[in-house]
Amino acid sequence: MSDITPEPGDVGPRVAFHRERLGLTREELDDRTGIPPGSVEYIEDNPTRVTEGTLTHLADALDTTRADLIAGDVEKPLGRDRPLSTELDWEECMRLIAPGGIGRIAFVGAPGPTVLPVDYALHDGAVIFRTQVGGPMDQDLRAGLESAEIKIGFEVDRIDEARPGGWSVLIQGPVHHATAEELPSVPRSGVKPEAGGELYVKIIPQRITGRRIHGT
Repeated sequence: MSDITPEPGDVGPRVAFHRERLGLTREELDDRTGIPPGSVEYIEDNPTRVTEGTLTHLADALDTTRADLIAGDVEKPLGRDRPLSTELDWEECMRLIAPGGIGRIAFVGAPGPTVLPVDYALHDGAVIFRTQVGGPMDQDLRAGLESAEIKIGFEVDRIDEARPGGWSVLIQGPVHHATAEELPSVPRSGVKPEAGGELYVKIIPQRITGRRIHGT
């Protein structure tokens, strides 16, 4: 089998994390995985590369994925000799949030400062999400004047619990409900609606900042 572990030692901490999550001993995981006795102990305690076949068996036994065991779906934190955090440029921020998913809208609503989760997608350089008619993100995100803009914050992050670290991206810019001219194209973004979310809302990025947090 071919090696697919990016660096020696990357798999061990994540195997231990998922094994403990399931309440398994090392011996029980050996049995469940079908690999030679003592293999889990060696993988967890020694920086080593793991073959594709072993990685598949471990992922199946731990109810996770191979990508998760090699931090393939999370940006891997760097070593202890690196800064605890580093700034990300515009291009890297956009790359990280491009797959879409769950983000947080921050705005000043009628009750005061408000932060709400939304399912978003990127489309033509803008953040798209959907909301309910008459809901807080319908009423509070309307300026009421054609020439006026409401500027809000939009944050997306990803945390790697097995190897402490992750990243966070903050977008700031004006928000508006999709216009009649935009409505034919925004459904192509594929964004999922919240319950009853008939309205499409767009955030136009004016300022994007990001930070990668490294393990300590």
